[in-house]
Amino acid sequence: MSSTATSAQIAGTELENFRGRLIGPQDGDYEAARAVFNAMIDRRPALIARCADAQDVAAAVGFARERGLLIAVRGGGHNGAGLGTCDGGIVIDLSLLKVVQVDPQARTVQVGGGCTWGEVDRATGEYGLATPSGIISTTGVGGLTLGGGLGHLTRNCGLTIDNLLEAEVVLASGERVRASADEHPDLYWALRGGGGNFGVVTSFVFRLHEVGTIFGGPTFWPAEDGGQVLSVYREFLPSAPRELGGFFAYHVVPPAPPFPEALHLREVCGVVWCYVGPEEKATKAMAPLLAELPEPLLNGVQAMPHAMLQGAFDGLYPPGDQWYWRADFVNEIPDEAVKLHQRFGAHLPTMKSTMHMYPIDGAAHDVDSTETAWSYRDANWGSVFAGVDPDPANAETVRRWSIDYHEALHPFSAGGAYVNMMMDEGEERVRASYRDNYGRLARVKRTYDPDNLFHVNQNIAPAAN
Repeated sequence: MSSTATSAQIAGTELENFRGRLIGPQDGDYEAARAVFNAMIDRRPALIARCADAQDVAAAVGFARERGLLIAVRGGGHNGAGLGTCDGGIVIDLSLLKVVQVDPQARTVQVGGGCTWGEVDRATGEYGLATPSGIISTTGVGGLTLGGGLGHLTRNCGLTIDNLLEAEVVLASGERVRASADEHPDLYWALRGGGGNFGVVTSFVFRLHEVGTIFGGPTFWPAEDGGQVLSVYREFLPSAPRELGGFFAYHVVPPAPPFPEALHLREVCGVVWCYVGPEEKATKAMAPLLAELPEPLLNGVQAMPHAMLQGAFDGLYPPGDQWYWRADFVNEIPDEAVKLHQRFGAHLPTMKSTMHMYPIDGAAHDVDSTETAWSYRDANWGSVFAGVDPDPANAETVRRWSIDYHEALHPFSAGGAYVNMMMDEGEERVRASYRDNYGRLARVKRTYDPDNLFHVNQNIAPAAN
């Protein structure tokens, strides 16, 4: 092979038993294959290894390790910081790993590392079952799970990691192992919140819950009422039944059905609800909050399949928008923080920009802070400030708004953030997001990835010997 041969050409020769697809810059579908959800991220890997199975993943890891190539792992490609791709290295693309096998008797589901949550929700929904799975169904299972997994079902069913029973992992050595409470328990502990630091997860097994039809959707008030709504919400939700989930948000109403034309492009605040149970109980559970607030502009709460609520934002946020976000964990929302939220949230820079405040209490508080890598079990909310717009000309506008909003509210935070909603913010920010669990994570990293082969992530460096 010529000394000027590309990584893709070398891989094509040396990985002769590779069952998937090796895509390099010379291939006609390279531009589409390298794209990720956030169009603000524009990177050019030397090779995209679209793996067909775990054996392909092990081969791709070995190829990269032997040549000192940067490795990025991509499941759904949603990561805001672009950690599913890289410049000049190899992207291990899991998008062909699409197995979803539901066992309704055992109430478990086996899920391939390339699945999206929509694919899982549809399969489990046929049996009236679900596991916590974020709020956007196009999100990849792998990324959301390894970072923790906040979503509509958190108060009732815990985080996604609280329902992870086992994982099949390709390690930096190329070895394939199963991590569970009984096998590689330290690795199992670290995978539950520690991100992509420890290997490539090719398969997950999750516990399922009876969910079926839920009662959910948005209740919107004018954005100028945001301070009042947030003040009532902060007191109401922690005392609400666990079956009731609901995140607070500032939004602009999209100019499309099912929203009434009179509300199109209206700046609003509100709560997006998810009650696991019948309408009459949901109505009773929501009533104390609604009784303290003015008549809403829209109360779009209705009975629907869980998967329908999960997909409600998909049309608003297709791939290809410019995204910049910041995040924090929050214990309390004092009056001064409410005023700052109103200052920024009621004046969104673009139609798609938003702020969400996700509840983390309820079942998520049943797990001790040292039981999984996720350490903020005492937090009550996870906030995210997301600047979004399809036009690259507005990239700096949404970036600046997100940073300014975050910096104004950060003094009221618990210190760290949900790693799935962090940009490239440096080592100290990563340490703050794991608190006392960071030392153990670094020791597990030393055991399973001593050379830090997997470092295109919110990186945890291996502990010194």
